[in-house]
Amino acid sequence: MKGYRIAFIRHGITEANEKGRYIGTTDLPLSSTGSKELFDKLEKLDYPNVQKVYTSPLKRCKQTCSILYPNSYTVEMQELREMDFGEFENKSAEELMEREDYKQFIKGGLDNPPPKGESTREVVTRCYEAIKIIISDMMYEGLTNVAVVTHGGIIMNMLSCFGVPKRKPMDYACDFGEGFEVMVTASMWQRSEAFEVLGRYPDLYPDEEYYGSGYNDDEDNEDLQ
Repeated sequence: MKGYRIAFIRHGITEANEKGRYIGTTDLPLSSTGSKELFDKLEKLDYPNVQKVYTSPLKRCKQTCSILYPNSYTVEMQELREMDFGEFENKSAEELMEREDYKQFIKGGLDNPPPKGESTREVVTRCYEAIKIIISDMMYEGLTNVAVVTHGGIIMNMLSCFGVPKRKPMDYACDFGEGFEVMVTASMWQRSEAFEVLGRYPDLYPDEEYYGSGYNDDEDNEDLQ
């Protein structure tokens, strides 16, 4: 049965990430460190060629695409943007710690958004729309190998909601410029709206099976950035 491979990749680091700030919709470019790290990884790691790249419209993702996949056809998707942190945007946990609304927010939950921000439920709904569009596009165009350059929070929600085996979002944390590869089949998606998580991408440890990891994202909500 025909399979469709999708590599979900987290963007490179920004100055706000380095400082541990929430930058969901704040449109910052990669830092000089972020660009250098991506070029270093491109030299040392194997990023296979892909037929198409889908990306968040934010600068840090588009610049990551231009470094990792400079010759690939790229499509921007609003559905792949990061969570809107509302009043918490561009602030660090340290700056927010005394706010009661922040204390409430970090308790988590699908319907517990930051003030004037986006709830996790809204993000999950966007993730579902994004993956539906990407899979439909792949099937229609006959694409078998694509990349999705987006944000750490989006990757964690995508894979924890639609990936098998089922794991917690934090198990799908990944470093900048890295992510996970999944396999989609038409029957599996049509039957259960799920895909198989194959492992980390690029393949850092080819002889080891992936068992999950701890979350170390941008402000360790980090990329919910």
